[in-house]
Amino acid sequence: MPDIRHELIAALNSSLISQRYSPVVVRNYCTYASGFLDYLGQRGILAANVIDVHVEQYLRHAIAMFQKQRGRRPSARWHEVPRSGIHALLRLAHGQWPPAIEPTCAADVARFVICDEYEIWLREERGLARSSVAALMWEARNFLAWQIDHGSGGLVGLSVVDVDRYMDLRAPKLTRCSLKSVAQRLRSLLRYLHITGRVTTDLSGHVIAPTLYAYEGVPSVLDRGQIVAVLESAKKDGTSAGLRDHAILQLLATYGLRSGEIRKLRIEDIDWRMEAIHIRHHKTRASTSLPLWSRSAKQCLLICVPGGP
Repeated sequence: MPDIRHELIAALNSSLISQRYSPVVVRNYCTYASGFLDYLGQRGILAANVIDVHVEQYLRHAIAMFQKQRGRRPSARWHEVPRSGIHALLRLAHGQWPPAIEPTCAADVARFVICDEYEIWLREERGLARSSVAALMWEARNFLAWQIDHGSGGLVGLSVVDVDRYMDLRAPKLTRCSLKSVAQRLRSLLRYLHITGRVTTDLSGHVIAPTLYAYEGVPSVLDRGQIVAVLESAKKDGTSAGLRDHAILQLLATYGLRSGEIRKLRIEDIDWRMEAIHIRHHKTRASTSLPLWSRSAKQCLLICVPGGP
């Protein structure tokens, strides 16, 4: 068992590195996978005989040990990293994880057939990448399973109301960007179901998705506290590059200059007698004269003086 354990962890480490996981993730995954193998060894369970119940039992055990050692329960999502590491290990040991679900009724058989044919269509007809197919298949399996449990009349009776109910179910925990991705994946499935004659109406056009705007996640302005924090952070770097960066940030914060206007600053643009600085605007080819504050003058010199930073 120790030799097998060592081989599995070494294989997992190599696999994660080849997939370009970060060193921190590789270390965490291997640590949790090693702990899971120790847990199995204490109970005489071989990695090849593991079922999903064993994984859940170990996670409950790990949470109990965490609480015992630290005197508090872990965060609600703490189990996600151990689970991911264990799943990566079991994919190496079993070839596939989670294991394929066996159909238990006629509805399951029908759902599995649809998913198998849909996957072939995505891969061969549409020529999508493996990652895209995986995302589309996850949504398809999730929707079809939900439809069997909560729909009215199966796929034959699928309606806009059912689609809206499913989107309402998915929406609360998703960002606008993620919700739009869900809508796009659902549209693909509904379009396929209509093409293959499984639903009479093409419902893909009835899936409502949020409108995304360019740069909507980027704040339009920084408040004064954030600007001060950025300047203080840059000020800590005493190297020539750090002094240059702080000077540039100071001019941005003081005058609101564009990057190109700062790049074009010259020593002759500073009028020491009139205490003014002349800014040349590239777009309009005009210039603006602004008052030269003492602090800004120092920053200008750091950028403009030949041989400076």
